[in-house]
Order: sequence, then C-alpha cells, then structure tokens
Amino acid sequence: MVARRLILAAAACLALISPAAAQSPQIRDPENTLILDLSSGGPVVIAMRPDIAPAHVTQIKTLVRQGFYNGVVFHRVIEGFMAQTGDPTGTGTGRSPLPNIRAEFSREPHTRGAVSMARSSDPNSANSQFFIMFASNPGLDGQYSVWGRVISGMEFVDRIARGNPAQNGVVALDRRDRIVSARVAADAR
Repeated sequence: MVARRLILAAAACLALISPAAAQSPQIRDPENTLILDLSSGGPVVIAMRPDIAPAHVTQIKTLVRQGFYNGVVFHRVIEGFMAQTGDPTGTGTGRSPLPNIRAEFSREPHTRGAVSMARSSDPNSANSQFFIMFASNPGLDGQYSVWGRVISGMEFVDRIARGNPAQNGVVALDRRDRIVSARVAADAR
C-alpha cells in the first residue's frame, strides 16, 4: 500500500515537472545561442551557426551585445513566408553603423524556423536585418545567408502580426510586434 502511494506520488510529481521540462530548450552552446523576447508572447531561442556563417553570427552577436535589437519592430511579415526585423527605422531601409557583411551562402535550407539575413539585390549588402521563416522556401536556398535556426518558441514567431499583402507584407504601424530584448545565452545572469 505504501509502495503504491509512493509510485502515485512520484508519477504526479513527474506529470507536473514534465511539461515545463519539455518547453525548455537544451542549450548546448550558450555563446552561440540567441534569445529574443518578443512582444507577441515570449522567448524565441535561436541556435546560431558559426560553422556556416561565421561573419554573420559575429555581427549578430556584436549588435545584440550593443543592445541594437532591443525594441526593434517586425516591419515586414508575410503570411506563409517570413517575419523580418532588424531595421532600427522600421522602414525596411535602415541598418546598423557596422559594415555590411559578405555573403556566406550555404546548403542550409530555408525551411520553417530558419533564420537568415535580409539584403538588397547586392549579395554582399547584409547588415542588421534578418528574417525568420514561417515555411519552406527553396527559392531562397543559396541566395541568402542562413545563420541560425529556431529551437524553441516558434509559437511566438507564429503570433507576430502579419502585414498587408498588397504592400509586400509591410505591417501597419499600430500593429507591429517587436523584439523586447535580445541576448546571447552566455551573457544571461
């Protein structure tokens, strides 16, 4: 009888712990893990890929550590495609004061959760803007530099307000979600 109660108590405790544990991502490399707290509801954890885009990862980490992304809006969001951020002006034409980055194209696919740098028609014009994929788009593969992948919190990306399709996904000013704060996991206190 006592053994049965202990087993039931242990099972009840595991049931309480297990959902929380399932939601916590396993961070294997804190120096190359980015955490974005979004106004759309919570943290998005991104595993950065210095093995395929070292200059992009270095630039992102530098900007994060400078506080550049804190408060920056998602200015262009297209249903079934991607959510774009990283422009301090919110217009789609802004950038950081750092130099542009040379393209680091790879075989990494633009699938759901991929994080890639936005750029102009010049392949070497990436600077601070990036986008998170809602769905696969093989047409971007080898054309844009993937530098990370969402490993937790994609549900918060899915909640980002969508833009007007007739305006190439530009989000109305009064509906824009934002990056509340961005940090490298190794810097978390």
